[in-house]
Amino acid sequence: MTPPTPPGPEPLGPLLARLRRGRGRSQQALAAELCAASGVPTLSRHEVSRWERQLRVPGGFWLGWLAVVLATPVELLAEAAGRARRARRRAQPAGPARPRAGGTPILRPRRHATHAPRSSPRRGQQPSWPCRPT
Repeated sequence: MTPPTPPGPEPLGPLLARLRRGRGRSQQALAAELCAASGVPTLSRHEVSRWERQLRVPGGFWLGWLAVVLATPVELLAEAAGRARRARRRAQPAGPARPRAGGTPILRPRRHATHAPRSSPRRGQQPSWPCRPT
């Protein structure tokens, strides 16, 4: 979902889309131009689409190449990117949105069991409970 557009200067996503369309380029063509100019072959039209829909904000590396390819001042793109990052921070819910330090995810217990526990061990496995001889 795209965050609401605040009044004032043009947000980065619509700005990129307007500049791209103004040069008569598709998202695919812009991605190809960015790859050729930067020497990084991994940028796809999907990433350009994410930038335009404001799902992601390009970093300084790509902002510089966007400015070159779209023939626009990098300052204009950098200001719009800064506004987009601030808007994203304000829109994030309170609480940890990222994994804890060390990369360990926070695991929460299940609320409901999806199936009954096994009454006997699988073939070739030792039971996990104490057994009585029968």
